[in-house]
Amino acid sequence: MEKQNYKARAKINLALDVCRRLENGYHEIRTVMQMVDIYDELEFKRREDPDIILSVDSRDYLGDLENNLIFRAAKLMKQQYNIQHGVEIRLKKNIPVAAGMAGGSTDAAATMLAMNEMYELGLTREQLMEQAVRLGADIPFCIMGGTALAEGIGEKLSPLPAPPEAFLLIVKPPIMVSTQWVYQHLQLDMMERHPDIDGMVAALKQGSLEGITDRMENVMETVTKKEHPIITDIRRMMMENDALNAVMSGSGPSIFGVYREKGVAQAASVYIDQTLKTKGINAQVIVTEFYNVDS
Repeated sequence: MEKQNYKARAKINLALDVCRRLENGYHEIRTVMQMVDIYDELEFKRREDPDIILSVDSRDYLGDLENNLIFRAAKLMKQQYNIQHGVEIRLKKNIPVAAGMAGGSTDAAATMLAMNEMYELGLTREQLMEQAVRLGADIPFCIMGGTALAEGIGEKLSPLPAPPEAFLLIVKPPIMVSTQWVYQHLQLDMMERHPDIDGMVAALKQGSLEGITDRMENVMETVTKKEHPIITDIRRMMMENDALNAVMSGSGPSIFGVYREKGVAQAASVYIDQTLKTKGINAQVIVTEFYNVDS
């Protein structure tokens, strides 16, 4: 197969809890991850020479090639499965960058899936997921897709039923948040409450949208919003504009609100975008929905 096209979809964390710091420096987490219908577009072409060629429509995104997750995923596949041919990869970047939405991880997942098909390796998704965790904890989920409970460092995945239909307003303010910095400042011994992950899982199995939104919570938000009060401001605006609930995704800074009706979400997006612009803040504002891999 000479050519592959992939849509690499973003994720949000419907709920995220950090349980404890591990001896190796990582953190044990429990989180409910959900794929959403915002995606990067990737085109893969087989090369006769062994080179990996990567081009991106946003120069700022590419950065150091050797540390780029797409490049690292392609290199891993070539080395692990003795692929002699190279690959040319073109990326159109649509997912907000450094947003807590696994944009880099989902691009790496698409790369592994595409090379598996292009070079007819015959690997199952489970086999690819086992390799993917070497590059990043979110990549196995991005290979699996859908809805899942993630435990451990994020690599232990249990598929869950998709949530009921709803619409999402996602706002990514123009700030940068370091995941490492958030973990370093997370004071687990001072936590007075933790997200109800088990309740969220039960609500998904019951198909209860209110049960899901009532339990949307992210312990990382307690750190990020102190450093960046705009996160609290955006969440408040979403709630004032009829969101069922709103919460930060991952380590941030993206915030998403859940709405029953698309028109209400779109009206809220216009209000929040205009309000932020009057303050000189140009945020990325997107209305989308949950993505079910079976749909």
